[in-house]
Amino acid sequence: MPAHAGIHVFAHAQPMTDPQQDPPETEAERRRANIALLVGAIILIGGGIWLVNALLDARDAQICLETGRRNCNPIDVPAR
Repeated sequence: MPAHAGIHVFAHAQPMTDPQQDPPETEAERRRANIALLVGAIILIGGGIWLVNALLDARDAQICLETGRRNCNPIDVPAR
């Protein structure tokens, strides 16, 4: 059997998706998608910063409790 005997089977196969069937993406759609990605990235970064700050506060409270102190939570006193 020649080495190229099975190659002709794939030569006539249709591609799974035809790129000409999808309409071209407009500039407005690209802009909308970029804005949505930017908003998502800002939310993700803001959430990460909040989480790091919360973990740092929890670590400080844990260290305070481990040293045996009982007044580890700061108390807000209104100004007179």
